[in-house]
Amino acid sequence: MSVVLIGLPASGKTTVGAALATVLGLSFIDTDVLIEERTGSLVREIFADQGEDHFRQLEQVAAADALASGGVVSLGGGAIMTEAIRAMLPGHQVVWLDVSVVTLTRRAGMNRLRPLLLTDVRAQMSALAAKRLPVYERTATWRVDAEQPVDDIVAQIMDHLASAAVVTVRVEADQPYDVLIGRGVASKLVERLEGVARIAILHPPVLHDRAAAMAAKLPGAMLIEAPAGEAAKTTTVLDHCWRALAQAGFTRSDAVVGLGGGTTTDLAGFVAATMLRGLPYFSLPTTVLAMADAAVGGKTGVNLPEGKNLVGAFWEPRAVACDLDFLGDLPSAEVASGLGEIIKCGFIADSEILDLARLDPQALTNTSTPAFAEALTRAIQVKTAVVSQDLREQAKAGQVGREALNYGHTLAHAIEKVEGFTWAHGAAVAVGMVFAAEVARRLGLLNDDEVALHREVLASVGLPVSYHASDWSQLRSVMSVDKKARGNHLRLVLLEGIGHPTALADIPEDLLADSYAAIG
Repeated sequence: MSVVLIGLPASGKTTVGAALATVLGLSFIDTDVLIEERTGSLVREIFADQGEDHFRQLEQVAAADALASGGVVSLGGGAIMTEAIRAMLPGHQVVWLDVSVVTLTRRAGMNRLRPLLLTDVRAQMSALAAKRLPVYERTATWRVDAEQPVDDIVAQIMDHLASAAVVTVRVEADQPYDVLIGRGVASKLVERLEGVARIAILHPPVLHDRAAAMAAKLPGAMLIEAPAGEAAKTTTVLDHCWRALAQAGFTRSDAVVGLGGGTTTDLAGFVAATMLRGLPYFSLPTTVLAMADAAVGGKTGVNLPEGKNLVGAFWEPRAVACDLDFLGDLPSAEVASGLGEIIKCGFIADSEILDLARLDPQALTNTSTPAFAEALTRAIQVKTAVVSQDLREQAKAGQVGREALNYGHTLAHAIEKVEGFTWAHGAAVAVGMVFAAEVARRLGLLNDDEVALHREVLASVGLPVSYHASDWSQLRSVMSVDKKARGNHLRLVLLEGIGHPTALADIPEDLLADSYAAIG
């Protein structure tokens, strides 16, 4: 997401933009300056030599590049009149710097550098205002009175961004809780810890500094370090956490915070669920995968040698904070893994996610873009809606309920187990979805185009769509201990068309084997 400043000439977009970017610690791009740098000509020279139409074409390209920066962008006064540029703005914070014509006239004077103000400045400014102000009003997400000192304008914009950037999604659980999505929301989670006596922050080694900084703001907070990845989700680590809390004398007036990826939040949630028969728990996921999947829904647990997540509990957090600022330095492979879970939500419920991936897959893999923020938010909304309707996976007969969230997971968990948990979860889920699509095709539930869509969308964001490293009989044996199995009956979540999940058991073994062969 970029912060975009619009307004009439001399409204202060460049001055305010530079000051705002400094406060935010972001880049600042003035599209007029960008055009001059690229062409080697001043804007007024381009107008004079090649005409306004040519300038607007250059401006459209410059605007697209600037908006992709994720920084503060100052658009030329007339840029907003170009329909193609207006179409780029949804998802960005568009701030209109509103200044009276009288003040603008005084500021602009007879500035020959402004090509549209070369005659009677007041008359020209009045004409521009009559034409452009209605468009500014329709396009802006917020208007600010820009006849104030620059510092005051920047302060007001900062206040607006702090409130506008946060999306709150409500989960209707036994104890309803909020999922906060946006930049800087980690601080809002700290605010919700009021009334808790002491905090234990469970974190992986790589997040020690971040955990320590958080603990410094919370008197009496303690740190518990757990291994990274699936190595955290063992009974040995679980015992270590329990004993650390016991030795510290934790009581039910204290709480546990899970700071880290999905394995950390799974472990921390289970520690909270089981210590003293239940401590308050707060989730602070730091990866795309954790935000889209593990941190939301109240599922907690650890692994056994026999399979993944075989020991666990349902334990809802008091709040979840998905702080997008935590994602800026994630490796691309980790972002792609999280996209596996996000795209899964597109297949089971919200096809807009699939459309975002097909329109611009590169934007989806960049955690600073509006497209990524929208896809993540939509995925969380899908998960919270499903969880709210089926908290404990107890859907009535004939309804798929919360099991829909396991689309692609039956084979995925088997791959993870066979591969010694060296495969990223989202990558395994991607392969699992392609397998499930092939099964559905053979059962007449999906057509060829819908199966091809699985491969197209997943591959476009860098996820695998094939797997042949293991023998089918070995994988099939591991699948038999999947949590969705009922007795000796393997159940698979499949699609009856995009957006329509179902769960089927007793699928013919030869059909399963043939479907696996199709993804090799």
